[in-house]
Amino acid sequence: MVCGFWFVVLGWGKMAQIERFEDIQGWQKARELTKEIYRISNQGEFAKDFGLRDQIRRASVSIMSNIAEGFGRGGNKELIQFLSMAGASASEVQAQLYVATDVGYITKEQFQQLFNLAQSTGKLIGGFIRYLQNTEHKGVKFK
Repeated sequence: MVCGFWFVVLGWGKMAQIERFEDIQGWQKARELTKEIYRISNQGEFAKDFGLRDQIRRASVSIMSNIAEGFGRGGNKELIQFLSMAGASASEVQAQLYVATDVGYITKEQFQQLFNLAQSTGKLIGGFIRYLQNTEHKGVKFK
C-alpha cells in the first residue's frame, strides 16, 4: 500500500515520502526501544519477574503495532487514533521503567537510556500526529 504522506523530517527540512509503515521515524525508534527492552528485561532478576517483564515488553511492542495498524487503515483519522495509542504505550513504558528502577532490576543509567528512548519515540509520534492534523492529505482510502 502506498500511503503517499509527505512530511518535513524533524530539524533537517528534508522531505520524505512514507510508503510503508517501516518508513515512519516513530516506528523505527519504537523498534529500537523494543529491542532494548527485550535485551534488558532478559537479564538478572528482571527476567524472573514475569509480570513486569511481560507488561513492559507488551507495551513496547504495542507502540510498533499500533503505528503499523494505523498506517494500514489508509486514512488520517484512523492513523491519528492509532498513533495516539502508540504514544500512550510509550508513556506506559516510561512508567514501568520507574518500577524496574525502584525495585533494582535496572541501573539509573539503564533507566535514563531507556526513558530517553521512549521519550524520543513519543515525541516523534506526537510530531507526526501534529503533521497529520494539519495536512490536506487524508490518506489513500480517500483517493
